Amino acid sequence: MKHTGPENLAILACPGGEVFADEVIHHLKKSYHHKFGKAVSDMAKKYAMDTETALRHIDFIRDVLRDETGIHAPRFKAPARFTLFANGEIKAEILESIRGKDVYIVQDPENHYPLNFNDGSLKKSLSVNDHLMTILVTVDAVKQAGAERITLVTPVYPYSRQHKKKGREGITASRIGYILESLGVDRIITLDIHSREIGNGLNSLRIENLHASYQIIRQLSKIAEIRNDDFVVVSPDTGAVDRNKFYATALKKPLALLYKERDYSRVSKDAQENNIAEIKLLGNVRDKTVFMADDMIGTGGTLLKAMQFLREQGAQKVIAGISLPLFSGNAIEHFDAAFRDGLFYRVIGTNAVYQEELLMREWYISVNITKLFAQTIARLHQNQSLSSLLDNREIIEKLLTDG
Repeated sequence: MKHTGPENLAILACPGGEVFADEVIHHLKKSYHHKFGKAVSDMAKKYAMDTETALRHIDFIRDVLRDETGIHAPRFKAPARFTLFANGEIKAEILESIRGKDVYIVQDPENHYPLNFNDGSLKKSLSVNDHLMTILVTVDAVKQAGAERITLVTPVYPYSRQHKKKGREGITASRIGYILESLGVDRIITLDIHSREIGNGLNSLRIENLHASYQIIRQLSKIAEIRNDDFVVVSPDTGAVDRNKFYATALKKPLALLYKERDYSRVSKDAQENNIAEIKLLGNVRDKTVFMADDMIGTGGTLLKAMQFLREQGAQKVIAGISLPLFSGNAIEHFDAAFRDGLFYRVIGTNAVYQEELLMREWYISVNITKLFAQTIARLHQNQSLSSLLDNREIIEKLLTDG
């Protein structure tokens, strides 16, 4: 198989995705150093020389080829300037040539902390809509700069909850895919997308949907006795059954289900004011440690109500695993109060969403998924299979067996 050199790989960070991109690049560099070191070692053995001699020969050859970068890892990160104008328009400029490169644009559309614009002279917090527009202007700039292939890396797919039509409303999640496809995006890498239906109907754009289940289970095994008989997996609603069935099967534990009856005449406003009228439990949680998994926490009202109900049903300890910890509005304060009241033990989330305040909470544990994204980018760049990353059952089984 023909491999593409890492010098042809470029990571371009939008303002919201800067932190995530830097961590991904860190893992890419470590991987490059490891592979390069192994290649040098193998060549040294093949030609019966020590490693230092082999490195000098490689330096010599690169100097002859006028490679001024020496043998250090490629920089990977493509510099860019983002300008925010007084009327709210955003402009993206690529500051070096990316012609013919495989470019990965990284964005976190749920990063609502102040970001740097105009060469650092302006700080501004952006909405999801602002972040989405930043993606669009960046994709256009990258396309105009002659990139060979464009991949959008967005751990949170914007507007993913608007994925099905129930009357006179749009299916905005899919429309965003169409827009990105029309601008020239070849692929999107995201995490636990809200619905697989979003990618249906796209012509050429592919959506690679990664899963954080391995990282969450690894952390869960550190804070709970997952091999005990008093451990049970509970689906917080019917929409999350498949996700929790996966965890129950992987952990070899029983699966229970919460069924929520909703009053759709009421509009969910926050964690306290929601449209849940009644909750029913299918299964047994009395005196058990309960684990619930869901793709995201928004205002958190549904999850908090489920936690309270489970405690009322006799659950000893409640733990939640969340791929996309949005914690919109005043959700953090509501979880603070629920934790003080003993409604739950821990929430395990990921760094798919940039958080500062949340990381200071005793009840919150963040797991890092940037290595997973770095591995995905490296494999896509080399045109290798993603099967073992998209289906992580084998490494989960190995984790539980070794543990």
